[in-house]
Amino acid sequence: MNKDYENKVVVLKSKIKSFPDFPKKGILFWDIFSAISDGNICKLLQSLLVDCIRTKFPDVEAVVGLESRGFLFSFSLASELGISCLSVRKKGKLPGDVISYEYDLEYGSDTLEIQKDKIRPGLKCLLVDDLIATGGSITAATKLLQTCGAKVLGCLVIIELKSLKGRENIPEVFRYIG
Repeated sequence: MNKDYENKVVVLKSKIKSFPDFPKKGILFWDIFSAISDGNICKLLQSLLVDCIRTKFPDVEAVVGLESRGFLFSFSLASELGISCLSVRKKGKLPGDVISYEYDLEYGSDTLEIQKDKIRPGLKCLLVDDLIATGGSITAATKLLQTCGAKVLGCLVIIELKSLKGRENIPEVFRYIG
């Protein structure tokens, strides 16, 4: 890791605010919007993410944003890299034919979907989201893409809630900036 990268990460971290007891008591909410409301931080974050992708995932063909804050990053990253931008959404949010993946939550289940005509076997994908907590949605999105025959090169997040140990629950393809 070079000094310039480390300095950029320190600046980024200093701009991400936390809010105790939001959305309910006992939760510490990390707000990426507090950082990206500053245009200079947007440019800094974009450069960190693009550099990471070019270095660690040079063969990526599609950036896949996870619902919903992953969408904030997937389009701009795909645009700058000149590759596809895809979305993984919750059930019922995408038009047309979709491929679904149901996964268990602590209390119940949820379903993620991707449009069938946007994904092809062998497509080299990179999942992007703002935050990893327990790793449940990233794991489910990875399995959804793999079910479609896509090759998941990695998962890229900006914030990791280390105390929830989500990294331990997700596939070995995980990489992050944080």
